Amino acid sequence: MSRPEPSASSRSFWRRSLCCSSSLCLLIFIDDPIREPMATKIYIVYYSMYGHVAKLAEEIQKGVNSVEGVEVKLWQVPETLSEEVIGKMGAPPKSDVPIIQPNDLAEADGILLGFPTRFGMMAAQFKAFIDATGGLWRSQALAGKPAGIFYSTGSQGGGQETTPLTAITQLAHHGMIFVPIGYTFGAGMFEMADVKGGSPYGAGTYAGDGSRNPSQLELEQAFHQGKYFATIAKKLKASS
Repeated sequence: MSRPEPSASSRSFWRRSLCCSSSLCLLIFIDDPIREPMATKIYIVYYSMYGHVAKLAEEIQKGVNSVEGVEVKLWQVPETLSEEVIGKMGAPPKSDVPIIQPNDLAEADGILLGFPTRFGMMAAQFKAFIDATGGLWRSQALAGKPAGIFYSTGSQGGGQETTPLTAITQLAHHGMIFVPIGYTFGAGMFEMADVKGGSPYGAGTYAGDGSRNPSQLELEQAFHQGKYFATIAKKLKASS
């Protein structure tokens, strides 16, 4: 059987092969299929008493879903108040979003955390959940994972910046990478005609007395945060 004439690009290979063995020349084809990269897994973890943070979370989920190669899952943290107390506070029933346990966080490639404010800091329910992550802190299981923050306050002076600012300390102790939105939302960050929550730290809304729903601009900012965060998390995973 005659040996096929090699192409110009492969002649150097043939020459090297012939120099190695003048009596035998082997051509080996290696089947090395291109593997599809694993999807980046994003968890959106939140606490919402009256539904404002939940609405932001749903819009952020849409933003994350707009990025190819990314999977997203909504979680809510456990409630610490009794149903009787919740009822007296006029809060609606909880949604069917699954309840997260601390160790579930380690499965995610990136985590977005959402909560309402209480006196300029995250609500006690979410703080209780963070306090239960001691095992993850001990092993630094969350170190290097990107994290973002979104929130709701009762008024314009209610903590739109102090709430995320005081939450960053939790991320620092876990060694997480805080991903703010900065001013990437563009002109929407400079809106002055209408009341708008949010800041360079993350998407936000105003609840007022509870009757105000997130505005269209606030929802657009939440969508932007989800898309922006997912893009960053995907890049970080690809480079690891």
